[in-house]
Amino acid sequence: MNKNSDLIYSTNPELNKTCSRCKKLLVACTCSKQKTSPDTSTIKAILRLEKKHRGGKDVTVIDRLPASEEFLAELSGYLKKKCGTGGTFKITDKIGIIEIQGDKRLQIKTELEKRGIQCR
Repeated sequence: MNKNSDLIYSTNPELNKTCSRCKKLLVACTCSKQKTSPDTSTIKAILRLEKKHRGGKDVTVIDRLPASEEFLAELSGYLKKKCGTGGTFKITDKIGIIEIQGDKRLQIKTELEKRGIQCR
């Protein structure tokens, strides 16, 4: 196949599958979903509750995560939906950090363990 052309249709059903994110064929997909995500069995995250410098609000912080923006965005979105609260993620000094509003340590710990991420 020529590098400048895109596959439109093939009789092979495996080549006709599309990416759920960009809706292109998997053969031509270049979105970040095709990149490999970090191995969750080797991650040892630290959960803590922070109250200082937050205007009196509680924030649950998940520290020592991989510094992959795609991984952090997907995991933080999942945890925010499960906890029903807001939050954010950031990368500092090649370490990923997720912040979830409120004291949700028990709920987050069970969700992380479901995904195979160890936490303490």
